Amino acid sequence: MLSSQQQIITCVQEWLTADKPVWLCTILKTWGSSPRPIGAMMACTLDGELVGSISGGCIEEDFLEQLRDGSLKEQYMAEGNKPFKVKYGMTEEEQARLRLPCGGQLHVLLEFIEPTEDNLSVFTRLRSDLENHLLVSRLVDLETGEIDVRDECDDDAVVIEDGVMTHSLSPMYRLLLLGAGDVAKYVAEMALALEYDVTLCDPRPRYLDNWYVPGVETTSRLPDDVVRERFSNPYSGIIALAHDPRVDDMALMEALKTDAFYVGAMGSERTSAARRERLPELGLTKDEIDTLHAPIGFQIDSKTPAEIAIAIMAEVTAVRHGQSV
Repeated sequence: MLSSQQQIITCVQEWLTADKPVWLCTILKTWGSSPRPIGAMMACTLDGELVGSISGGCIEEDFLEQLRDGSLKEQYMAEGNKPFKVKYGMTEEEQARLRLPCGGQLHVLLEFIEPTEDNLSVFTRLRSDLENHLLVSRLVDLETGEIDVRDECDDDAVVIEDGVMTHSLSPMYRLLLLGAGDVAKYVAEMALALEYDVTLCDPRPRYLDNWYVPGVETTSRLPDDVVRERFSNPYSGIIALAHDPRVDDMALMEALKTDAFYVGAMGSERTSAARRERLPELGLTKDEIDTLHAPIGFQIDSKTPAEIAIAIMAEVTAVRHGQSV
């Protein structure tokens, strides 16, 4: 499973490889209620193959209609065969026609990308960097349409400066779940829906025998090795759900030393306090231990595995988006 951005970049790269020109649409600005955030993309071939979205569907329909009747190409030629901006929802009539929320407006950049060697090279590089969880941005010269790659990202998804658009792309986030249990099943299903790459680790004999969620990788390797090799960057989260120190603590002693954006452990206040007393014995400093989220999840008086999973993923989402919890 790929994140929406990775899926779009991958499709564009494959279409260019197949010698197909591509229309690429990127949201530059939004006002009011917007169905999709700044930086969201949609790509489409001349045959109408489409991936991604920039609205709830009506703008996509409008775009495909303009593609079919030739008006999209006419507008591109009128703009001098270079990227051009389209503003949606500028009137109440247009908001109603496109079914945009009241007051909602979108500014979208449209690019026509030819299957040249240079363009293919750019999208091949973007695809590779995203697959390897590297920071990367796409640069677009708004006067010439030339595209390039930069090895870093801005805080804002889209920045336009000196006639160049910088579009920061996000690698797919990963979650490592520790402990094959019911809560882990619900957490895994919700995480998949939120576009995480999910792995479930449990080294205990036979614990993985009856645990299965489609799309989730499972492993019985030692948790500290798994964390060290694959979950030590800012796009990784580690969630200890085993309720067994042999599993949870083994992962935490490594996870709390990494740059993972989230490290949490399930348990009561009493269990969490006992864990914090044990962790210094594993070589962890107070500052490292203080980054642990435990008890895990928002306090919503959750009781069932599904409710606990909701509380956990709500907290993970908040931390991922930079909110203090």
